[in-house]
Amino acid sequence: MPDVVLPALNEQAAIEWVLRRMPHGYNPIVVDNGCTDATAAIAVANGALVVSEPTRGFGSACFAGLLAATSDVVCFMDCDASLDPVMLPVVAGYVERGEADLVIGARIARRGVWPAHARFANRVLAAEVRRRTGLSVRDLGPMRAARRDALLALDLRDRRSGWPLEMVLRAHLAGWQIRDVPIEYAARAGRSKVTGTVGGTARAISDMTRLLRDDRRS
Repeated sequence: MPDVVLPALNEQAAIEWVLRRMPHGYNPIVVDNGCTDATAAIAVANGALVVSEPTRGFGSACFAGLLAATSDVVCFMDCDASLDPVMLPVVAGYVERGEADLVIGARIARRGVWPAHARFANRVLAAEVRRRTGLSVRDLGPMRAARRDALLALDLRDRRSGWPLEMVLRAHLAGWQIRDVPIEYAARAGRSKVTGTVGGTARAISDMTRLLRDDRRS
């Protein structure tokens, strides 16, 4: 069954809920990305494997989790309770059945949940990816699934907020079959570090703009 990589930075308000809703057989790997709260202890108490990655960054945490994973199929998702783990079998199922190489959960937000600046930035980014690649993806969200060895072969380099975009761009270049599936996006628990703040969204946009610029040059 799939391993599930959960990047974590001070998620004690949400981590227990997330782990208790993990589907049977799905193995959570919580990546402690510099937590100063009880996230790691709660994760251990709820049966998760905890991996430490002191270098801050979403990509750093995801890559550490990918290295720690041992299953053929690996899933990724935020552990702030904005995404429900019960949707993981839907996302991972396409990969397990050989119907897709990379599957992304396209977030359908409840009213008032997704800040306007973050929703707009994501919409523009997804449109640019569609224009460049011809893919039909509606979102570059954090819930996704792919095969571990294939992901490692992509040789992803970004260790910050550009990781999700780089994965899609490199997967497309490698000829992967990429699709998305709708998933519900709810209010997160605790304080947002990226999309819930204008500064965090600006940093993510900067990282992804750099990747798009580099992709245009290649």
